[in-house]
Amino acid sequence: MKSFIGENFLLQNNTAAQLYHEYAKNMPIFDYHCHLSPVEIAENKKYRNITELWLGGDHYKWRAIRSNGIEEKYITGESWDKDKFIKWAETLPRCIGNPLYHWTHLELLRYFEIDQLLSPDTAEEIWNKSNEMLKNDEFSARALIRRSNVRVLCTTDDPTDALKPHQSLASDSSFDTKVLPTFRPDKALNIQAVGFAEWIGKLEHVTGRTINDIESLKTALLDRIDFFNGIGCKISDHAMDPMIYRESSDEEASKILKKALDGQTIDCSEAEKYKTVLMLFLARQYARLGWTMQLHLGTMRNCNSRMMRILGPDTGFDAIGDWNHAQPLARFLDALDTSDELPKTILYSLNESDNDILATIMGCFQGSCVPGKIQLGSAWWFNDQKDGMQKHLTSLANLGLLSTFVGMLTDSRSFLSYTRHEYFRRILCNMIGTWVENGEAPKDMELLGKMVQDICYNNAVRYFGISDK
Repeated sequence: MKSFIGENFLLQNNTAAQLYHEYAKNMPIFDYHCHLSPVEIAENKKYRNITELWLGGDHYKWRAIRSNGIEEKYITGESWDKDKFIKWAETLPRCIGNPLYHWTHLELLRYFEIDQLLSPDTAEEIWNKSNEMLKNDEFSARALIRRSNVRVLCTTDDPTDALKPHQSLASDSSFDTKVLPTFRPDKALNIQAVGFAEWIGKLEHVTGRTINDIESLKTALLDRIDFFNGIGCKISDHAMDPMIYRESSDEEASKILKKALDGQTIDCSEAEKYKTVLMLFLARQYARLGWTMQLHLGTMRNCNSRMMRILGPDTGFDAIGDWNHAQPLARFLDALDTSDELPKTILYSLNESDNDILATIMGCFQGSCVPGKIQLGSAWWFNDQKDGMQKHLTSLANLGLLSTFVGMLTDSRSFLSYTRHEYFRRILCNMIGTWVENGEAPKDMELLGKMVQDICYNNAVRYFGISDK
């Protein structure tokens, strides 16, 4: 049976179809936040089969397969790749209503020209056809990026990373896509985490500095910020679980750091003081360099302690949290704004109930350096589905300026996930088209077409200050 992905998939009126096909469809992609492997890009990896390319590391699919009552050996275990694919094919028909059903068939159609529904009946045929195609050079890591029309791609990188793949890619004139690192210092901030002292040791090793107080830690991190900046980094990223703000001094933060390095227990109040001091320092460095700071809020991580012990983090056992971010976030942004050291900032929440809260907070701290200096980040993770995107776009339009939005991100470990940009663009065009059809916006296609193209790509180029050439 043919799939349901037609030319006007998700486009419910003529204006929406015109906006998508004439303005959005062929715009390039600026992927400013993803978890793709820079090593695989630098090595131009080819994949042995569809399971390695499609299911490896994709905890969206892992969660669905678990929900179908399938044993872990067919998900992250040692079962044969074909058996894992078959279990995914068994699961997918039960995913109707889940965005995975849309994404899966978009990926099959756009990359493999397979216009069939994946099911137990078609699994063998799709397995064979896709694996035969994967032998072709058009399915290497770089080729998939090129075919997706990605101009800029920003990975997610630890401060202690040597960034050798990025250096290699920067000197490789055969690959046109700009691949840049993103500075993610979560391990420097998570002072209560197991392995914190060991990570500080790694930072000492790569910087050649002894770290024994907050000043020496700041100096070491500044070394790494400047190193990342030299490779072309323009973006930082922080998982704030939850957002905190508890004023303290460098002297007190040093005492807390020394306790942690000595193996003593750090209580929540101490951790908040330490994180606040360090986050204010980092944000000021980002402002100095013209970087963008991303704050990801609202994630409750590693909920299943048994599976955490077995599989480790980032394996599909995180959930939406419900912390109160409003007051600490506003105080944090205000502390930076007071001294005119607030960098461009993107605020994301995994909890869609925070959309309006974040949209109103960001309106308090806009600036003249760039339109939309403070952004309401794209519908993210559990929210990057039709309903979540519509709610996000509605909040942004109601309480901010949708026209200045920097658009969709991939936030994925899969090289096939770029169809999510198509998914977003169709939803965006349908929303604007519906406004027109309802008489809520003018049918000025030049005006609306420019707005759509800006959101799809142009705004990101201007906002991040990263040339696509």
